[in-house]
Amino acid sequence: MDFASAMRVSASGLSAQRVRVNVATSNLANAETTRGPDGGPYRRMEPVFEAVPVEEGGACGVRVAQVSSDPSAPRRVYSPGHPDAGPDGFVALPNVNLVDEVVNLLSASRGYEANAAALDTLKSMAQRALDIGR
Repeated sequence: MDFASAMRVSASGLSAQRVRVNVATSNLANAETTRGPDGGPYRRMEPVFEAVPVEEGGACGVRVAQVSSDPSAPRRVYSPGHPDAGPDGFVALPNVNLVDEVVNLLSASRGYEANAAALDTLKSMAQRALDIGR
C-alpha cells in the first residue's frame, strides 16, 4: 500500500467515526423525546458502513452507506400525568438505551483517535523520508 492509499484509508475512518459520534450524540439528546415529526417517539438511529476500495491492490476504506432508524418497539413507561400518555396511562418513549449509546460514543471516539494517530504516523514517516532525501 502506498502513502496516498494509507492516507485515504485513515481519512475514511476518521469520517466514519465522526458520523458515529454525531449519531450517538443525537440519540442521547433525544432519549426522552416523546413526540417527533411523525407524531411518535424519536427512533434510535444507527449508521450502516460499507467497505470501499481505495486502490487496485485490495486496500479498503469505509464509508457510511446510510443512517437508518432502529425498527425496535419504543419503551412503554407508566406515567399517567405525562402530556403524551395514552388512555391507559402509558407513554411511548424512544428505543434509546443510554448505556449502549455511551459505549457507542466511547468506541467511536477511540476509533477516531486511532485513525488520527495513524495519520500522524504517516505524516512523520513522510517527513523522515524527505529528510533522508536531503
